[in-house]
Amino acid sequence: MIFRRTHTFERAEGSDIVSDCVLQEIGDALRLHHCFSREPFSKDKFEYLLERAANNCGLNATLAARGNPGHDITINGLKFSLKTQADRGIRRKLAHISKFMELGRGTWGDAESDLVGLRERFFTHMESYDRILVLRTLSKAPQEWEYELLEIPKTLLNEAVGGTLEMMQVSTQYPKPGYCHVRTPDGELKFQLYFDGGTERKLQIKSIDIANCIVHATWKFPAADLVTEG
Repeated sequence: MIFRRTHTFERAEGSDIVSDCVLQEIGDALRLHHCFSREPFSKDKFEYLLERAANNCGLNATLAARGNPGHDITINGLKFSLKTQADRGIRRKLAHISKFMELGRGTWGDAESDLVGLRERFFTHMESYDRILVLRTLSKAPQEWEYELLEIPKTLLNEAVGGTLEMMQVSTQYPKPGYCHVRTPDGELKFQLYFDGGTERKLQIKSIDIANCIVHATWKFPAADLVTEG
């Protein structure tokens, strides 16, 4: 099937994940998806598409079992955690993962020392995979569709070990939410861990400066109905 609408697919020259073949496979699938939906590509579709594209392009990819708490897919022996970001008001230069992991039960009240244990759970969670990929929806209909495949280095996130912990005592939530702020030596924010004390008890990662990340590929195409020919 040949898509007649204009499009722009680009990959980082040194990407070991997105070859020219993978770039085209993912781009065609994204365009086909939007022939039938105005909704951004979901995480489960992303998982399946990455497996299919990788295998079709000569890589060896296998999805993890549904509900696996660690990695989502293995590609050429490396375990990947996959995320998506499609929130309204998305910022191009700052990534946000609204649910990086569940924090579950355990000691968590209003003491700042509780954040130390929560941060350790974050480090333990990251031991179960090698790399982290995020499919970001940068623009939507009625504008053009634009997707970006971003890798967040684990080495960056591991810098949280030296981050500044802050319990939000003014919050009415219980357990209290808290932050781990990670900054450059000059005080510029690199990212924040946000320990969300709401009903889900989850970890968010906020304000990730993508200057410290790797953009593997981007896909842009019109939001108007796609026209195809056989």
